[in-house]
Amino acid sequence: MQPADELAVIQSEIDKCMRCGFCMAVCPVYGVEKDEKAVARGKIAVAQAVLDGELEIDDPQVSAALFNCLVCTSCMQNCPTGVRVDRIVIEARAAMARKNGLPWVKSAIFGALLDRPALDLAMKAGAVLSGLAFRQHPRLKAVSPRAPLAILGQSAGMDSQRLLPAPNTSPLSERLPERIPAGATEAKAKVAFFTGCSFQYFYPSTGTDLVEVLSANGAEVVVPRDQICCGTPVRVHGDLPTAREMARRNLDAMESSGADYIATGCGSCGSAFQHSFTELLAGDPEYAPKAAHWAARTYDVSTLLVKVIGYRPPEGQVDAVVTYHDPCHLKKSMKVAAEPRQILDSIPGVILREMARPDACCGSGGSYGLTHAQTAGEIAAKKGADIADTGASTVATGCPACMMQLLDTVHRTGGRQRVRHYISLLAESYRNENGGRGSDGRSI
Repeated sequence: MQPADELAVIQSEIDKCMRCGFCMAVCPVYGVEKDEKAVARGKIAVAQAVLDGELEIDDPQVSAALFNCLVCTSCMQNCPTGVRVDRIVIEARAAMARKNGLPWVKSAIFGALLDRPALDLAMKAGAVLSGLAFRQHPRLKAVSPRAPLAILGQSAGMDSQRLLPAPNTSPLSERLPERIPAGATEAKAKVAFFTGCSFQYFYPSTGTDLVEVLSANGAEVVVPRDQICCGTPVRVHGDLPTAREMARRNLDAMESSGADYIATGCGSCGSAFQHSFTELLAGDPEYAPKAAHWAARTYDVSTLLVKVIGYRPPEGQVDAVVTYHDPCHLKKSMKVAAEPRQILDSIPGVILREMARPDACCGSGGSYGLTHAQTAGEIAAKKGADIADTGASTVATGCPACMMQLLDTVHRTGGRQRVRHYISLLAESYRNENGGRGSDGRSI
C-alpha cells in the first residue's frame, strides 16, 4: 500500500474544509509567518495534493509544511465545520515515517521512552553531569547552555540565554511511595496519579504538591510504578506503532492500580487518556474497552478536586498577584479552564489578573521550540508581553511543558515573574495553615 492510499483514511476530514480561512485568525504559527502553508487551510491543501498525486509524501516541502505545526488545535476550536486538523497532520506524518522510517535521533529517543528504568538512570546521570554543559541559576532553579553548546545550539534556540528547568538527580517516583493514604479518616476515592515525564524528571516537587493536595482532600493516591511516557510526543511525530505500545502499557499500569480515577497535572497526558488512546486502539479487542473505561475516568487534578471528590477551600495566606496561562491541550482538548481559576480564586491572598489572551499558545509544542526556534520565540514574545501587561508577580499554568516555555519567555522578555503550576499555590496555602506541613499535620 502506498502512503497516499494510507492517507485516504483522512479524506473525509479534508472534505469538510470550506477554505474559509477562520483558522488564520487563531493559528500562532500563521500569526508570525503570514504564510499560507503555515495555517491549517494550507496544510490541508498540501495533504490533498499528496492524495491527488501532485506531490510526493516525502517531498521536503511537504515535510516542511506538515511539521511546521504546534498541534495546539487552536484552528479546530475556530473551525465552523469541525475539521480534525490534528488527525490530518499526524496521519500525514505517520505516512512519512512508514515510507522513509524515522530519523535515527527520534527513533533512539522514542525507544528510550519505552524503558522507564533505563530512562531514569540516563536522566539521573545527565543531572549529575549537567554542570559540564550548563550554567546553574540557583535562584531560578534553572540552567542555561555553556559554550560550545550555546554556540552550536543557537539555531535550535539553545543559545546562552535559554533557560531550562534544572534536572533532578532524584526523579519523582523515587520521592513518593507507591501508595499514599488519604489524609482523612475515610478515603473518598482511590486515585492513580499519572506523573508524565516532566513531573518525573524536571518538576518533581510539583508532583509531590499534587499528591499532597489530593491526600489532604480525602483521596488515597496510587503512583503506579509501571507507567511510562503518555506517548504524545511519539504520536505527534508519526510513530503510531510505538504510541500504541505506550498506550497499552499505561492502560495496564492503571488497571493494576485498583484506582477509581486517574489524575493528571498535564493537559497533554490527560488528553492522551481521554482521547488519543481510544483512537490509537480502536478495533483492538482487548485494549479498546480498557481505553474507553479510563477515558471516562481521567481528570485534570483541578476537575477532580472541584467536580468529583470536592475540595476544602484553603485558609493559609499566599500573597501573590497571579495571571493564568491556559495550556492548549488542557483547555482545547480536555475542556478545562474554569476549574484552575476557581482554585486560584479560593486561595487567601491570591489576586487573579487575567492576561489579554490567556489561551493563546505559548509556543512550546514539545520539540517545536527546538526545531522551529525563531517562530516559537516570536510566539513566546507575544505571550511574554501579555504577561508583563498584567503586572503579576506569578504566572500560573496547568502544564509542566508550558512551565518550561514560560520560564524561558519571562527571562527573555525581562520579566521577574515566578512560573508555577496552580496546584503548587494550593499546596502552599494548605501548608501555611500548619506551619509549613501538610494540611493533615504530616509531611509527605
